[in-house]
Amino acid sequence: MMLKKSSLENILSEGLSEIWALLTPEEKRHLADNFVIHKFKRNQIIYAEGDEPEYLWCLLEGKVKKFKDGVGGRQQILRVYRPIQYIGYRAYFAKERYVTSISAFEPSTLGAIPMSIVEELINKNRELAWFFIHELSRHLGGSDTKIVNLTQKHIRGRLAEALLILVDSYGFEEDGQTIKIFMAREDIANLSNMTTSNAIRTLSTFVAEKLITVDGRRIKIINEPMLRKISKFG
Repeated sequence: MMLKKSSLENILSEGLSEIWALLTPEEKRHLADNFVIHKFKRNQIIYAEGDEPEYLWCLLEGKVKKFKDGVGGRQQILRVYRPIQYIGYRAYFAKERYVTSISAFEPSTLGAIPMSIVEELINKNRELAWFFIHELSRHLGGSDTKIVNLTQKHIRGRLAEALLILVDSYGFEEDGQTIKIFMAREDIANLSNMTTSNAIRTLSTFVAEKLITVDGRRIKIINEPMLRKISKFG
């Protein structure tokens, strides 16, 4: 997607503000010259497991999920992304192919920077290198926590945690209660590491306990403190 230089610089300075602020004027020009915007439709694959990592992706608009296909084709959602977050660079630094896939929950806009350009900038810019070290370290810590939660929590705790991940990632609609993402039951199950039937049953239990209300794909949180308690104690 081609943009005027002024429009592109606005996107970079606002959308990639954390990285942009660390760059010299020359480095900013180099990044801008190699930055491309891509539009993705709902459920469209951005990159797939086994692909070579070529780009640093930056989510500018929309919602994206990271997932892995498991036994029998069952999908496990490992993480959900919101603007502005950076995606797809770990595999390049590890010198391996992608071990997960990324797709759009809804129509989404992402910026792409060739990882070869990112590597050039990191080699020259110590602050940028520390930025990525920090990002990777934070994500590794989050992955460790998720592994513990998936292996130790019961179904109720996992589903409560999944709903709270959506709240913390996307927030609420104007009513202050409806989660600002509409997910299929299968996606909720895949985020919670359970079967779709178990997710539907547990959602119904939460409705009966007046913790949430459900209207199609719209989920309204009625008792967030109790959900957090269920998530914490599993």
